[in-house]
Amino acid sequence: MAKKTVASLQTSSKRLTKAIKMVKSPKSGAYVFVESVMPPEMVNEWIAKK
Repeated sequence: MAKKTVASLQTSSKRLTKAIKMVKSPKSGAYVFVESVMPPEMVNEWIAKK
């Protein structure tokens, strides 16, 4: 499974990170990419959960 932190985004006083992970679709079996923008502290937790 691929996982990568793509960019660090900075808006006003908040620092945000865009994270992308590849997840296998239960319906078709194909891989899809799931993107999310969150604080840097939450990236590892988000990537670890399925």
